[in-house]
Parts: sequence; structure tokens; C-alpha cells
Amino acid sequence: MKTRNLFLGMSFAVAALFFTSCEMDRLRPEGEFGILPERFKVDIPNSLSNSNFKSTFKSTANDTISGNAIYGHLNTFIAVGEVAADIVVATIWAIHFYNIEDVLYLSFTSDDDNRVKNLEVVKNVEFRDREWEYQLTITDAESEGNEDGGIGMQVFWSKNPIEGIALYKPYNLDRNKNKNAEKAMASIEYSEKGTGDYETYMIVEVAGLPLPDGIFEPFGMETLKMFVGKKGENIDVYGNSNHPNMQFNPNDNEAVGFGWAFVASGNDSKDIAVAEVGLPRSSADITDREEILVDNSIKNVITRELTNYVVSQYAKFGLTLNPEEVAALLTPYLKNADAPGYFNNHGFIQGGVAPNSEYSELESNIESLVPYNPYTITNLGIEFK
Repeated sequence: MKTRNLFLGMSFAVAALFFTSCEMDRLRPEGEFGILPERFKVDIPNSLSNSNFKSTFKSTANDTISGNAIYGHLNTFIAVGEVAADIVVATIWAIHFYNIEDVLYLSFTSDDDNRVKNLEVVKNVEFRDREWEYQLTITDAESEGNEDGGIGMQVFWSKNPIEGIALYKPYNLDRNKNKNAEKAMASIEYSEKGTGDYETYMIVEVAGLPLPDGIFEPFGMETLKMFVGKKGENIDVYGNSNHPNMQFNPNDNEAVGFGWAFVASGNDSKDIAVAEVGLPRSSADITDREEILVDNSIKNVITRELTNYVVSQYAKFGLTLNPEEVAALLTPYLKNADAPGYFNNHGFIQGGVAPNSEYSELESNIESLVPYNPYTITNLGIEFK
């Protein structure tokens, strides 16, 4: 069916994956970290962030869209956020090579783009209305006169407990790999001080991603923000991604721009997860959980948009269809979009009803989680100090 192919087209090559992760095991320091933070990331269970995501659902109905087609994109977006955090960790580990123990200033030639970079560490700085023990800044030497100061990375941190904010602009770290992503930036906030029920948490923001060319352009991701909190073996995740050119009906020029709004909870040892997803418009200025995840649930939005598409196509031939009857016919086709979705380490299992009682706690966890305001994510911006 054309509608199936349209939706499957959303499994695009996400532009954010130019944040290529280093060989983490090779970079991991063996000695002391000195003043550098030893950790800067909350690990996300594979059930929510898995590059080898595959649906375990086997439908016997040819006209039932698979859970993988519905939820595989959520897995990708969360993985993008996790990779952004990986880059900060990998960079900190690489900097460990310079045995940083105090305030310093040095220059080096990058192995990545063969350009001179300047690295500076200072003490006792203020950023975002907070005092930090240290600030590390890496700049591209030839670009320090630019509007962005040529900054490739700024990290603000304190050691006891470990807390910090890292901002980076890949273009100024590696001009070769990121030459087509001049405006892309990321921010990672990490804390072991905890907040509320969480022992540790991180907040990942990604903005200014270049929209890809070609067949996948309508579904390119431009911004992302997500919260990841750890309590015991459970990891809660909520956030939004924005896709300004996304549309379901190519003939409807007004219904353009959607965002994925999601809440999820996973268990690290069991590698299982539960997720609920909404598809609000990018311009939607809404904050209520009911509006974001129920009124704009993935099932409601797909039903609405596909109904409008079918009705408009028949109208071209002078045929009038009842939208309610069309929506009813789509119900079995979208069975796997029933909320919430259930996952294991292989990906989607089923929607609407839990496979077993192991998911009960995770179901309870997501009931209190609320994504960000879609309009805020659409206009997300990141700035250095």
C-alpha cells in the first residue's frame, strides 16, 4: 500500500549521526583522571537505544503495519541523544592524555582535521547561574575571530559530586568530518547530585542539524531534547525531536512539520522497556500530557492524517468518502500503534497490553512523565558562554 510505503520512508539516515562515536574502549584512561570528571553520561538500556533494533512482532495480517515501522524511529532518536553524550565522554577521555591537574593553556594539532586547536582550563567560573570548579575550552585557532569564537567545546564541571555541562560544536572540532554541519551544536548536562527520585540524570540537547538532501529530506531531524534519569535499575526517558519538513500527505501543504514526543522507562538488567509516543505538530504550543500524548497519540495522528489522505485522493475523482468510516477501516491496520508500546532487547513486542507482569513498574513510571512543549523544541537554540 502507498500509505505503508509513505510511513516506512521515515526510517531515514538521521543527520545527527555525524556525531560518530570514538572507539570508547580504546580511549578509556587506565590511570587517574586528575581534575577531569570520571563520568558524564547515564547509560540507556538497549531496549530503548539499540542500533540493531529489529521488531520481534510477526503479524499474520499483511495489512497491519509493524511495530518496528511505528517505533523504530523513536529508538533512533534516543540513540542520537546517547551518541551525543558518548562524544563528550570520549573527548574527556582523550583530553586525559595531557595529564590535566590544574589551570593550563596549550596548543596542539588535531589528528582529525590537522588544524591547530587551543585548549584552556580555568578555575571558579559561573555559567547558567551556577558556580563551577573548572571550565575547559577547546577552540579552532584560526577561527577564534569568528562570531562563535571558534569554540569547539566548553565543559563546566565540579567534582564532588560530579556535575557538569558540556557544549560542543563538531564543525570546530573536526572540519573534515563535519564540513556540512556548520551550525550543529549539542549540550549535555550531567549530575550525580540527583534530582527528586533520580540518583543521576542527564539532559541532552541537539540543535541546528542539517536537513539531509534527497528522498529522506522530508523526515530529517533538526532538533532534539531529552531527559534521562536513573533510579535503581530503572531508567526514565522523556523528550522531543522536531522534523520541520515531515508530512503524511504530500498534497497537503499546510500539514507540514511534526515532532516526536515520547516518554519511556526501561529496566537495565531485564532489558525491557515501555514507551508512549505522540506526534504533535511542530508549531503546537502545548504542555499538558493529555494534549501531547493522548490527543496527539501516534495512533490518533496517523489515523487522522491517513484518513485525510485517502479522502482527498478519492475526492479527486469526484467520490465523497465518510471520514469516520475510513478511520474505522484503518483501526486493524494500526493495531500495533495502541499505547503504550512494549519492548525488549530485540525491539518492539506489542502495543496496548503488557506481555507479562514484569512491565508493571515501568508502566507506572511513564504515567508521571511529560515531554517538553513541542513549540519550545522547534525553536531550541544552544549557545556557548
